[in-house]
Amino acid sequence: MSRRSLTLIIAGVATVVALAVAVLAPVPYVILGPGPTLNTLGKDSSGHPLITISGHPTHPTTGHLNMVTVSYEGGPGMNLNIFQALQAWLNPDEAVVPESELFPPGQSAQQTQQQDTEEMTGSQQTAAAAAFRVLHIPFTTQVMVAQVVSGTPAAGVLKAGDIILSVNGSKVTDPSSLKSLTTSHPAGSALRLSVVRGGKTIPLTVRTKELGGRPVIGVDVTERYKFPFTVNYNVGNIGGPSAGMMFALGIIDKLTSSDLTGGKFIAGTGEITAAGKVGAIGGIQQKMVGARDAGATIFLAPAGNCSDVRGAVPAGLRVVRVATLSQAVSDLQALKKGKPVPSC
Repeated sequence: MSRRSLTLIIAGVATVVALAVAVLAPVPYVILGPGPTLNTLGKDSSGHPLITISGHPTHPTTGHLNMVTVSYEGGPGMNLNIFQALQAWLNPDEAVVPESELFPPGQSAQQTQQQDTEEMTGSQQTAAAAAFRVLHIPFTTQVMVAQVVSGTPAAGVLKAGDIILSVNGSKVTDPSSLKSLTTSHPAGSALRLSVVRGGKTIPLTVRTKELGGRPVIGVDVTERYKFPFTVNYNVGNIGGPSAGMMFALGIIDKLTSSDLTGGKFIAGTGEITAAGKVGAIGGIQQKMVGARDAGATIFLAPAGNCSDVRGAVPAGLRVVRVATLSQAVSDLQALKKGKPVPSC
């Protein structure tokens, strides 16, 4: 065999090996694309309303207030090769992002999905709280222990799920009030807590400890709400917190006769706080594409995402910039009347 033939054979084998490695070896990236979009005023594929309100009168609605999602390809246990990543990178409707942006190191796809499900549940409750505040419907906010930090005074005294009612006789109304009541006493102080556990109110005593330069008892807390009537959601296995604003708008539209959409197809996204602040989210470019493909002509985008929106708006879609839930309601009312609204 000639030297040239041998060289060609070796080069051919090396090329085949390189291609095989490129195809088989996973790359640490995830492809984001447009995902399903669901009308919060409508029904799912099984005919069940996405939002059901019981115990309070509701009003007929028109048009769409669609929540939007992002689909992804890749991640832990789902091999994504370099050719797939390059193909997605060339597609203007998709994005290629580091795997670590969606999956924290050491976290499995199942753990991430569980976290997304918990965030969705939390966002649904927060959306109801935000909607009720806009409508001036009173409700009760409770502070619940989400986690007890090991090695702190609360360990062995408080438990996850405990509702903290008061500290030294002063009512706990939200996480910030608990923090104020805790830090108002020097480290080492004994605090008298009134706690609901298993449906019973019990007294507990916890000493504070200095951590990070301030007195703490050692708990992570979250807000839980007691509403005067029931709001239920039916969105299947969709997770994450980014549908909060659209849930809140759907609730407001159902509880009032204002008809927020005016019959238009409106979509949007944004995480929401109980106070009604709309926060930035990820994947907004893919969400806009999904919304436009579904038929939306107006898209409500968090003000914090405006830098991601500029230059990426699909043809035929009008983007409205929103910072709060009350502003979103005002903007929708303005759109019905043909008045100007802020854009990104």
